[in-house]
Amino acid sequence: PLLARRIASLKLEKIRNVNELFGSSPPSVFVGRHGYPIVSIGPSTPPETGDTSIYDLPEKWIGIKLEDILRFRWSLVTGATKTRVDDLNNPVIEKVHEIVLSSKPVDVEVVLEKPPRPRISLSEYEPQGPRAPLRDVRVVGNPSIPRIVDRVYSDVDLKASEAIMILYRHNIPVSMIQKILSIGALGTSKRRRLVPTRWSITAVDSTISEDLIEKVKEYPEINSIEVYVRRYYDNLFIAILVPGKWSFEWMEAWFPKSTWNPFGKEVVIEGDYELYMGRKEYPSIGGCYYASRLAVAEYLNKVKRQAIAIVLREIYPGFDIPIGVWFVREQLRALFKQKPIVVDTLEKALQILNNVSMLGVEKWKKHSILLRKLLYENKIWRYLKTD
Repeated sequence: PLLARRIASLKLEKIRNVNELFGSSPPSVFVGRHGYPIVSIGPSTPPETGDTSIYDLPEKWIGIKLEDILRFRWSLVTGATKTRVDDLNNPVIEKVHEIVLSSKPVDVEVVLEKPPRPRISLSEYEPQGPRAPLRDVRVVGNPSIPRIVDRVYSDVDLKASEAIMILYRHNIPVSMIQKILSIGALGTSKRRRLVPTRWSITAVDSTISEDLIEKVKEYPEINSIEVYVRRYYDNLFIAILVPGKWSFEWMEAWFPKSTWNPFGKEVVIEGDYELYMGRKEYPSIGGCYYASRLAVAEYLNKVKRQAIAIVLREIYPGFDIPIGVWFVREQLRALFKQKPIVVDTLEKALQILNNVSMLGVEKWKKHSILLRKLLYENKIWRYLKTD
C-alpha cells in the first residue's frame, strides 16, 4: 500500500498547479450521499489517456496485485459539483450520462475551480483520489454506448429493477450497471434520481440476487455437501453448501489489527442470514451481505441447483485498507470457479472448516445461526441426505 500510494502521488504531481485535466475516464463517476437530497456528483479520470478501463472495472481485478488496485483508485481525480438528486436536466449531469453510459474509456476535459491537491486518502469504504470543485466538463471523445444500454436508458416507462435485470442478462458488468443506476439513467421518467454510489452498489447487488434466488428455488437440491476454500491477501473465504431448501448466511470474523478491528483485543464476528422466504430488514453487516449473496445465487443458478449456503470470511492482521464490497463479490465469484471438496456428512465439512480456519469451528458454530439449525433442529436437518 505504501508503494502504491507513492506511485500514485508521483503520477498526480503533474496536476499540482493546474485546474484543467485531460484524460480518459474509465468511465468512472462518484455520487456522494452526505447532504442528500443535495449531493456531490462528478466524473473521475486519471491524468492520462488511452485504455484506462481497468481503473474502475472490479470484474477484471482478480489476479491483479492489491497495490496496483490501490494505485488505480488513488490515480482517479474527481471534479465534483453540488446538485439536487432530481435535477437531471443539469448540463453537467447530461455530460456525465454521456461518459458513464459508454462501455469504453471516454476522453474528457475537466475544468476545476482550483487545482486539486495531489492528496490521496482512505475513506470509510474505499480508497479515493483527489477531488476539487467542478466548473465544467467537456466530452472530447466519442462514447461507445452499447445498444442495450441505450435502449433501457431511452425507455422512460421501464422500471429500474426491470432495467437492471435486462442489462445483467445482456452481460453488462455489474459494476457498470451500478454506475448507470447511480447517475439516474434507469427507471420511469418521474422516478429517476441520482443515487449515491454506495447505495447504488447495494441496490444492484440486491436486485439481481433476489431475481436469481427466485429461479434457484425452482431447482432440485444439490446431491452432496460441497466445501469451497479460497485464500487471498490475508483473507480466508469458506463456503459450505448443504442439500436443502434455499437459505443463506454471510459472516465475517475481523481479527485484531485488521480493517474494522484495528485496536481490538479479540476477534469481532458479525453476520446475517435468511431462510427460504428471505429477509425484509437491511442486514446489520451492510452491503457485503448482498455482494456475497449475489455470488452464491449466480453459482447455484449456473449449476441449476438450490442449497443451504453458509459463507464465512476471516480477515487477518495486515489487511487493513477498506477497498469496497466489490472485493467480496469478486472473490466469491472466483471461489465458486474452483473445484469443491465433496463430503457426505456435515461433520466432515466442519472438520475441513476447523482445519483451514484460524478462528476454529467451535467459535463459528457459536455465532452461526444456520450451522446451529443444521446441527440441532430437525426442521432443516430432514432435508439432508443421511445415507
